Amino acid sequence: MNNILAAIYAHASDTPEKIALTGATTQLTYAQLAAQIDSLSEWFIAQQIGRAGLWGENGIEWIVADLAAWKAKITLVPLPRFFSAAQLQHVLSEAQLSRLLVCGDIASVAAVSARTASPIAGIYLDQLALSTTATTTTDRNDKAIEGIAKITFTSGTTGTPKGVCLSTAALENVTLALAERIYATPGTEQTVQRHLTLLPLSTLLENIAGVYVPLYLGKNIVVLPGDALGFSGSSQLSLPRLLQQLHAYQPNSLILLPQILQGFVAASLQGFMLPGSLAFVAVGGAKTSANLIAQARACGIPVYEGYGLSECASVVSLNAPVADKMGSVGKPLSHVQVRIDQGVIFTRGNAFSGYLNAEGQNLQGNIDLQANAEWVNTGDLGYLDDDGFLFITGREKNLLISSFGRNISPEWIEAELGLNRTIAQVMVMGDAQPFCSAIIVPYPHVTAEQISSDISRVNKTLPDYAQVKKFIIAREPFTAANQLLTDNGRLRRLAISIAYAESIDAIYATADYPATISSRETGSPAAGVVYDIL
Repeated sequence: MNNILAAIYAHASDTPEKIALTGATTQLTYAQLAAQIDSLSEWFIAQQIGRAGLWGENGIEWIVADLAAWKAKITLVPLPRFFSAAQLQHVLSEAQLSRLLVCGDIASVAAVSARTASPIAGIYLDQLALSTTATTTTDRNDKAIEGIAKITFTSGTTGTPKGVCLSTAALENVTLALAERIYATPGTEQTVQRHLTLLPLSTLLENIAGVYVPLYLGKNIVVLPGDALGFSGSSQLSLPRLLQQLHAYQPNSLILLPQILQGFVAASLQGFMLPGSLAFVAVGGAKTSANLIAQARACGIPVYEGYGLSECASVVSLNAPVADKMGSVGKPLSHVQVRIDQGVIFTRGNAFSGYLNAEGQNLQGNIDLQANAEWVNTGDLGYLDDDGFLFITGREKNLLISSFGRNISPEWIEAELGLNRTIAQVMVMGDAQPFCSAIIVPYPHVTAEQISSDISRVNKTLPDYAQVKKFIIAREPFTAANQLLTDNGRLRRLAISIAYAESIDAIYATADYPATISSRETGSPAAGVVYDIL
């Protein structure tokens, strides 16, 4: 039995009546949680489940299913609810999933040949129709992948995200190191007793830091569906609703994305205070400015920035009361090593076990389990200061990470937009911002309304976090002569961003997600004017 499950059973024995999970309508003590894990894992084994997807909203059922699958040695594939239909189908096919663990009375993500109720209320097993994941019966593979406890598909830099394979050891290592870092400060053990999950449990950060760490330490987790907290889709939030729930449940700890933190600061400055119960607030998932951290702390929000990636089983470094430096992403956790090579950040000590179906690997368990001995190129640029704090300065590639923590390849969206008869050239933006926007070079004799209509049509094929919400028109085409293209025709993104800095600032002048979708003009588009999408 792994360390996290062993700790849960120890808490069930030592403090059986202590509340482990608090949901919207019910609670589970540690004794009840252990009993449900036992019952469900035994049922999973009887059903001969080796590999399965996990589908559902945040809730007690999701956590129970996750832990029971771990005990039953199922290779589990959490399915993000913010994925588009096409992305979900890609995951089902890539992982050859023929069975889903479904939490709550919700529809499956694909055609179902049978749904069976488990011994635990609200948890079901869906048998997917054959055509969903494979062409023939011999193509289907329900076996667990040896050595792999979880396959996490990130938000996806393109429409076909990769599956990151993680071992039990990798999940344990980061859990124990986080517990050590967060609770190292004297008094924290007593003041941080209740965590409220804000991010989807299908995201590795909340799954590990918001579930495994608190349960390992015997804490209470408040887990509510996204709509109860004010979330809609992957990038829209009703801040008043969220604040109301925070005051109702009085959590001691939270994990935030930068956009949520920005909302908290704005609310505090307007006199809407957060509950005084908060003792530790972690922020990560995307770049967070030092000014925002300073503003948050001035408002009394005890926020600490961290850094990680799925290929390292989530968190790599974290600030905490025991070791904190503004502007950094903290010191590396005890289980990892970090080195800088020509400005690029490399990590070692908790590497993933490979990408699913990568060259030389397959679904039979032929995953390179020696990856932990290798250095992982994070793709991020940065440095370690003399005190051992890690600073992030940029990225090697053109990856955008929205302020809601979604990974986005601008080239993916640009390729889709470039197929339209109205758009000659396009550059997509949105790093550390709540939505994507674009700088467009139109073909001659097209109107702003036509461009807006074409973008709107493309948006319908994209997940909501990758949709373009605003655009501006370039003053001139991007060319090598004006230094906005390389000699081989690639966009000089930094040069374009500098050239259009004023217009870009106008796009993101407000932190709010666009509330009104309308076209400001229907005539010939004017350079530098901000247009909303129809």
